[in-house]
Amino acid sequence: MLDPNMTLLHTALEGVLAQLANGSEGDIPWSTAREALRHYEVTEEDDLELAAAVEMKDAEALSGIVTEWASGKRLMLERDRGVLKRALKAYRKSLKVTLLDAESSLGGGPMSSGRKSSIVGITPPRRYPREVWDFLAHQGRLIAGDRGTYELPPGG
Repeated sequence: MLDPNMTLLHTALEGVLAQLANGSEGDIPWSTAREALRHYEVTEEDDLELAAAVEMKDAEALSGIVTEWASGKRLMLERDRGVLKRALKAYRKSLKVTLLDAESSLGGGPMSSGRKSSIVGITPPRRYPREVWDFLAHQGRLIAGDRGTYELPPGG
């Protein structure tokens, strides 16, 4: 599995639901779900309903939890919210550095006032997987552009 500090449990559980939807036989999807909870260090204290759904092998309950996370009706786990927050902070910092770099080379001589950069979006930092950026775009905190670029929404 990927680094839990850079990835979302939400994504791992969507994979389990996809396995169940494809008719995976036996305990394989549920053992994958239990392993994901262990890997991401999610305990019953973090989300009792989630832990119960996985232990009871209740696909409908698990699907409901994941759907509510995606729609914003249910608060995501603290660890997933932290990953999204850190990723967005890294994006903003990378965008700021890119803008400063572009603006420092746009202007002419040292006595000119320079010009503003026309950059509005960048390719996000690679240390976070694409699923994180797509989820931020789904939430409206980023806007997905062409060729893997993202930009901040107006006022963002």
